[in-house]
Amino acid sequence: MIRATADQEYYELTSPTLLPKASGFLWNEKMMIHMNCRGYAVAQFMQPEPAKYSHAPNLEAKTFMQPEQPYYAHHPGRFVYVKDEESGEIFSAPYEPVRVPADDYTFAVGKSDILWTVKCKGIQIEMRLTLPKAEAMELWAVKVKNLSGERRKLSIYPYFTVGYMSWMNQSGEYHEELQGIVCSSITPYQKYQEYDKIKDFNDKTFLLADRKPDAWEVNQEAFEGEGGITSPSAIGQEELAKGDALYETPAAVLQYRVDLNPGAEEAYRFLFGAANNEGQIAQIRSDYFLNKNASGEDGFVLAGREYDQYIREGRGCIEIATPDPDLDNFVNHWLPRQMYYHGQTNRLSTDPQTRNFLQDHMGMSYIKPQLAREAFLIALSQQKSNGAMPDGIILHKDAELKYINQVPHTDHCVWLPICLSTYLDETNDYSLLEEKVPYADQAEAETVYEHIHKAMQWLAGDRDERGLNYINQGDWCDPMNMVGYKGKGVSGWLTIATAYAFQVWADICDNSGRPEAAQDYRAAAEETNEAVNRYLWDGDWYARGITDDNVVFGISKDREGRIFINPQGWSLLSGAADEEKKEKLLRAVTEQLETPYGVEKLAPSYTSMREDVGRVTQKHPGSAENGAVYNHAAAFYIYGLYAVGERDNAYRLLRKMLPGPSLDDIEQRGQLPIFIPNYYRGAYRQFPRTAGRSSHLFNTGTVPWVYRCLIDGLFGVQGTKEGIRVSPQLPGHWNEAAVTREFRGATLHVDIRRDAAASQTEVYAEGELLPDGVLRDVQPGKTYRVQVKLPGGA
Repeated sequence: MIRATADQEYYELTSPTLLPKASGFLWNEKMMIHMNCRGYAVAQFMQPEPAKYSHAPNLEAKTFMQPEQPYYAHHPGRFVYVKDEESGEIFSAPYEPVRVPADDYTFAVGKSDILWTVKCKGIQIEMRLTLPKAEAMELWAVKVKNLSGERRKLSIYPYFTVGYMSWMNQSGEYHEELQGIVCSSITPYQKYQEYDKIKDFNDKTFLLADRKPDAWEVNQEAFEGEGGITSPSAIGQEELAKGDALYETPAAVLQYRVDLNPGAEEAYRFLFGAANNEGQIAQIRSDYFLNKNASGEDGFVLAGREYDQYIREGRGCIEIATPDPDLDNFVNHWLPRQMYYHGQTNRLSTDPQTRNFLQDHMGMSYIKPQLAREAFLIALSQQKSNGAMPDGIILHKDAELKYINQVPHTDHCVWLPICLSTYLDETNDYSLLEEKVPYADQAEAETVYEHIHKAMQWLAGDRDERGLNYINQGDWCDPMNMVGYKGKGVSGWLTIATAYAFQVWADICDNSGRPEAAQDYRAAAEETNEAVNRYLWDGDWYARGITDDNVVFGISKDREGRIFINPQGWSLLSGAADEEKKEKLLRAVTEQLETPYGVEKLAPSYTSMREDVGRVTQKHPGSAENGAVYNHAAAFYIYGLYAVGERDNAYRLLRKMLPGPSLDDIEQRGQLPIFIPNYYRGAYRQFPRTAGRSSHLFNTGTVPWVYRCLIDGLFGVQGTKEGIRVSPQLPGHWNEAAVTREFRGATLHVDIRRDAAASQTEVYAEGELLPDGVLRDVQPGKTYRVQVKLPGGA
């Protein structure tokens, strides 16, 4: 029921009911669509802030996707109704809204398209969705084939949800000259000053067809009639009524009447999206359906090809072959795609959170390092001259800090050296440190080095008398908003992370010829770790923080929220945990936080408000930050495990990020293994029935950290200033693996095998032993063959 295709290009699901929330997503520079296996869709485009062209039937929030997105009969979707004109029977593809069981069903998620093939009542419907590269528009191709042995008279009704567009002004009608439906609205506003902003919005939704329909309906209520969405009254008539919508909720429904001989097929193409005016829509029709190149290909065909090329630009820098083919499929095909989406689109936000922006471009260091470089410069140009980083990065001239970015958090500076280090590992571009960048509040520019030095000094200064970092209204954990709002509460995690940031920055200082600064920062890291151990060690693990009222939390005496994962994982990175502490906290994490679906963020989950911690405690137990398997935090921990050589622990938890391989596990999680979600439900010991459910949110800082775990940890092919260090940490049950690594323009083929004769890891390049495992002076354009012998084996 769930499988990768032989060419690894698609992941298929063969039932619409086994995983009813299974989905895939496509994106371009202007939009994103999250497409459900049953035909439901959540789509959003930028103008410049998020907007929709396919709405719910009532007023809805602007957020494009909710965790564990609920679907309902009138949820926006893309459907095809099919009516047998002789028997009157109807069904719909891909499954909703009629829900007639198919004789055969396949939902196939590809990298640049999403496909359905549905066979029902002797008719086959194929639906294919793709996007253009840079326009807010969906490209749909629909094929109808007669599989029966007799002539069939059918009506085909493509149905595209438009929904409740605006309480101010909404309408819709069919335009003969456009061969399509155009629905118009005006974005509601109150203040006259807002008019200049909204007057140029793309407030029209269009559905254009390459073939003239026999009839249409634009009025949703008239289409549904008494039968409702599952059995629309209008389909019971010989023809749709060719109605319009006048301050009524519009829909985009077309009717094609077709006579099909046995084996015959008809094809239809549609454009569905947003535009500003009818002239623009006419141009779109011309560009995609009418104009052709010398080979006879129109814009629809060319756009699909261009989009596929655009998506394939996001290929990763490693390709693996291991004893785990499901892991191979995910790492080689889906993980870099998800990472590319984040870095290329900035999560379709005009003010991404600073930590997200930096970590997403940490990931782009592996795919398009030049974009990562530019992103670091953009972020630093919005830093204050005292070293403080903003809560969000403004990416559009009309953007402003919104929502969570209006709440003061204290962790943003810590990400600068950590994310930059990955870029430097990949590129060796230490010239970036000498680039001059202005500050948000000071015209005089200073070097990137000075900017990050000031950020580190800001972290060192934003502390209490104990040397612990203030939390204000949140750190990496957004909803931990009441620990320090009075100005006294501190973050245990941030203090530990600051020690790690100092160490990473010290390494960068060393590598850029600043040994004295490096020595100072290593001393600062040691001093910070001492404070951590003095005030935050609880005997078996580290506390999460100390509140404004001087109450330590995340400790053994707490009934809920006794242990948090982040301080434990980052203490492995910072060196705060010595060998004894390491063994204790590893045991505590395994016993209290590990589940079949990964490691939980905290446990036990909070079941009621704790007013000195904040709204994180109000989230449902096991959801999001309140004790879910929050994959971003889990990835930090796994990276920490690899940093201290805990290879088997690390791989076990890394593998749990993917659904499967058992069907029971995939069913419990409810998603295909084509992206890592923001979280899986936790509270495993409290509410095991729902534990493991996927949030289906593919926006997550997890993915670049998982890639780092693979490169720096599992396969050990991490860049250094001198070249590349090869130091794999295969799990004990693997005897071999192979990695192809693209690095600074060169290609490395790394073959890793266990060898009973090896007493320690041995690395050979072109047959020559590398005593320290570092291949130096890597030349662009050259191919290297590397052999690694690991101890063990038969």
